[in-house]
Amino acid sequence: MTRRCRGCGNSELTTVLDLGTVPAADHFPPHDSPVDPAETVHPLRMDQCAVCGLAQLADDDTVTAEPRGIEPQALRDQAAAAVRLVHAAGLLRGSTVTEFGSPHGGTWLPLLTEHGFTEQTEGATEVVLDCFGIMHEPDQRAAFAARAAATAPDGVLLVQYHSLAAIVGQGQWNALRHGHFAYYSLTTLRTLLRAAGMSVVTAWEFELYGGTVLLAARHGVHSPDAAVEQVSATEAKVLAGSAPALQQVVDKHVHALREWLETAAAQGTRVYAYGAASRAVALLSMAGARRGLLAGVADASPAKQGRRMPGTDVPIISPAALVAADPGAVLLTLPDLLTEVRARLPELEGRWFVDDPAGPTAR
Repeated sequence: MTRRCRGCGNSELTTVLDLGTVPAADHFPPHDSPVDPAETVHPLRMDQCAVCGLAQLADDDTVTAEPRGIEPQALRDQAAAAVRLVHAAGLLRGSTVTEFGSPHGGTWLPLLTEHGFTEQTEGATEVVLDCFGIMHEPDQRAAFAARAAATAPDGVLLVQYHSLAAIVGQGQWNALRHGHFAYYSLTTLRTLLRAAGMSVVTAWEFELYGGTVLLAARHGVHSPDAAVEQVSATEAKVLAGSAPALQQVVDKHVHALREWLETAAAQGTRVYAYGAASRAVALLSMAGARRGLLAGVADASPAKQGRRMPGTDVPIISPAALVAADPGAVLLTLPDLLTEVRARLPELEGRWFVDDPAGPTAR
């Protein structure tokens, strides 16, 4: 069967990143269950369309129930800043709002309520929100059509995405995961929205996840402002022929982490990690992390505590248990959490190491 682009339906797809077989990104077994080789059998590959440019998950054979995570403070702060900017631009008009949420949790609805909006679950609304939601849709063309249909004729669609340029430019290969079906550039999003009858009118950039973009789109044909052209141009420079370079980062990252863990173990340093995030699943499994090298992974989500990292025997524990363990070093799998965990866990100051493709970096 011919594979077709999830966004435009074209069959001209090229593989830009292939991780082989890894554990399912959102299946965390009970901590006392034996590690089963069958956990690490799920293909994970990113293809890119030669026509619309959409980078996409090639296939997903996983069927799992994801434990709900805790929304990071950095994400909440960025959401508040984004809503302020949209309001200042005069785009928060009307009184009704619809949100296409992310399965990872988090919502912008309370922020819109403060501006007088009421959630409406049927019919078109003046404001439609999508913060990292649309990337979870296998059928991208249908997903964009649904969001366009939910937006009133004079309304605005707000879409926030983790920039493919940031993923490529910073070697964030482990942003690829099961359940995330699409990875966008602004140029590609303009193409997909145009097919749904909408135009991007403005955009804002944020530092979240190394590079996040919020765009505003409206029905009909509208000229984009300078911000849209600037983001598109910047992304184009990073992405020009460089997406395949992601593959070259994988082995270096995995090797650097494995070497760091082994060196720490040889020196008698007891290492833990913080953040049982989906992007840590493939990394820890491919690096051969085990309890002799990594004693545990702390996470604030009660739904993940008492489980283990898939493909490994490393247990997931609470932040309180992490402090009680008095670790020699703590690997932070999500750099955006650094400010928050430093404030909440001052006992661990001086022991944080942020995961990086070049190797963990002391912070």
